[in-house]
Amino acid sequence: MVELFHSVCIPKDYRSLLGIKDTQIAIKKLKDYFENALAKELGLVRVSAPLFVTPESGLNDNLTGTERPVSFDVKALNGQRCEIVQSLAKWKRMALQKYGFGPGEGLYTDMNAIRRDENLDNLHSIYVDQWDWEKVIRREERTVETLKETVRAIYRVLQSTEAYIRQYFPELPVELPPEIKFITAQELEDRYPDATPKAREDLIAREWGAVFIMKIGGTLKSGQRHDGRAPDYDDWNLNGDIILWYDLLGKALEISSMGIRVDAESLRRQVKEAGCEERLALTYHQDLLAGRLPYTIGGGIGQSRLCMYFLKKAHIGEVQSSVWPDHMIKACREGEIFLL
Repeated sequence: MVELFHSVCIPKDYRSLLGIKDTQIAIKKLKDYFENALAKELGLVRVSAPLFVTPESGLNDNLTGTERPVSFDVKALNGQRCEIVQSLAKWKRMALQKYGFGPGEGLYTDMNAIRRDENLDNLHSIYVDQWDWEKVIRREERTVETLKETVRAIYRVLQSTEAYIRQYFPELPVELPPEIKFITAQELEDRYPDATPKAREDLIAREWGAVFIMKIGGTLKSGQRHDGRAPDYDDWNLNGDIILWYDLLGKALEISSMGIRVDAESLRRQVKEAGCEERLALTYHQDLLAGRLPYTIGGGIGQSRLCMYFLKKAHIGEVQSSVWPDHMIKACREGEIFLL
């Protein structure tokens, strides 16, 4: 049973399975193991990544188009403004070309961001930490099967990570199902036509345990979108979210958003549908339209969310340090949830 206090879910009789010290030890073990296993499974090389970019580069991720990036002026650049990255979806593709990566080769990096417009709850923080990864593919590999094969590879890493951390902390339960299943956003709407998109995610995640919802961003038969997606990085016909059922909170937990990236044709189509064709004049978009960027697949995997899931924490603030409103801090304290 979960009770809701001012946007905070408090599981009944909640007690963390790990103390604060063991939690810190477990976070380190989890992150080290997962990123090494992911790199081995997908053939990735770790690289450094920027914390900020210039607006004119077109490299920042606009997410759904409503979030305001954190920006600041740089004295040494005569007042030039820079923006904290909201994700590295576009930068990674440019880096693969710049660093000379070929088909079958890829990179990953730690991405840290500030999303100041985030609505805060058990799963959402203004501080974002994730593994961003990107891999070069051939044009003929821009297929649904390539997408599914990659999702299955990531899921194998999730399963091995669950087994790994239980070697050190056997009190943690096994919850991942044997396999991840696939469904499109339209099939999900057809299945639950009267539910909201988020409620549909809860329903299918509860039933299947682990699901990859595909084809997110475009308009569904209802005239609504399942979820917002920027029109200039994922191909809306070749993307999706990895979602796990999180029984502790009684809701779906999105672990990763990923997809095969836009080519020139899908870029033009999607920016037109989104009403932001002016983006095509930006440097990144010009390089893509001119064929100077490789075909790629990539995504982000939430570090704090992954730790939260495997360590069975009720609030993301138990595995990362951030800021929270006073009413949330009070509700968590009363619910035996210790925010870092």
